[in-house]
Amino acid sequence: MKTKILIFLILFVSTQSYSQNLPKVVSGSIKRIENFKSEFIAARNVDIWLPEGYSTAKKYAVLYMHDGQMLFDSTTTWNHQSWDVDDVASGLMREGKIQDLIVVGIWNIPNSRIADYSPQKPLESLTQEQKDLLSKQFQKAGMKIEDFKPNSDNYLKFLVKELKPFIDKNYSTYEDRKHTFIAGSSMGGLISIYAICEYPDVFGGAACMSSHWPVLLFSDDYRVPDGLNYLSSRLPDPGTHKIYFDYGDQTLDAIYPPYQKKVDEVMKARGFSALNWITKFYPGKDHSEKSWKERLNVPMEFLLKK
Repeated sequence: MKTKILIFLILFVSTQSYSQNLPKVVSGSIKRIENFKSEFIAARNVDIWLPEGYSTAKKYAVLYMHDGQMLFDSTTTWNHQSWDVDDVASGLMREGKIQDLIVVGIWNIPNSRIADYSPQKPLESLTQEQKDLLSKQFQKAGMKIEDFKPNSDNYLKFLVKELKPFIDKNYSTYEDRKHTFIAGSSMGGLISIYAICEYPDVFGGAACMSSHWPVLLFSDDYRVPDGLNYLSSRLPDPGTHKIYFDYGDQTLDAIYPPYQKKVDEVMKARGFSALNWITKFYPGKDHSEKSWKERLNVPMEFLLKK
C-alpha cells in the first residue's frame, strides 16, 4: 500500500501542465522572470511577489518557495487550488505579526521535480540494491528512469549562487541569513530541510510542510538510517536557525506520522526546542494546497515574527 501511495505522489506531481498566465493577486503585485537561465539546472519561471506599498526606501526579508506555479492564483493551477500566499502574507503584515517580506516562487519542471527536490547526499549513500529499488518504483509510476539520479545539489546551487544574488541585486532586500527563509510542501518540504542543512549560512529558517519523508528515509519499516544519519550530522545550529514541520492524517499525509516521529527525535537530540522548532499535527487535513493555505500563517509567524 505504501509503495502504491508513493507511486501516486510521483504521478500526481510529474504529469501536470500549468498555465503561463501571470497570477492575479488580491494584494501587492507579481513580477515574473520567464525561463530564468541557469548553469546548473533547466531554465524555469520565477514569480516574485512584492507586497502592497513595496518601496526601495526600506529593506525586506525574503521567503523562497518551491513549486512556484501553485502559490498565488488557483485559476492558473492544474487542480484549481493555490496557497494564496499573497493573502496570507499581506494579512500578517497588516496585523504587524511578521516582518515585511517579498516572496520568490520558483517554478518546478514536472519531469525533473523529483530529481531536483530529492536530497542528494543521503540518497547517494544508499546501497546499490536500495537505489535499484527506488528506480523501479519510479519506473512503475510511468517515469522513464533507468537510473534515478538526484539533482538537488545543483538545484540548491541555482538558488544560492544565481537566484539569490539576482534577487538581492534587483530588489530591496536584507541579504543576511536572519532575513532569508525557504519553504515548501511534500517533496518541497524535503528540499527545504536539505537547503538549510547544506547552506546554514544562507538560510535562517525553513518551513517543511507535509514533508514526504519516505523518499529521504527510504524504508517502509523505518529502519534504514541513511536520512536520519544525514540529519543528525548536518542539522544547523539551533541557536541561529528555526525549523518548522507539520503534517495531517488524510490522503498522502496519513503515512507520515512514524517518519515525522523519527525526525522529531533527531531534532531533540540536536538541541532544538520550542524556541527554534515546531512540529504540528493537523487532524483531518489532507495533502493539498487547500490544507497548506489554511495553516501557512503558522510557519510564517514562527519564522518571520517581528
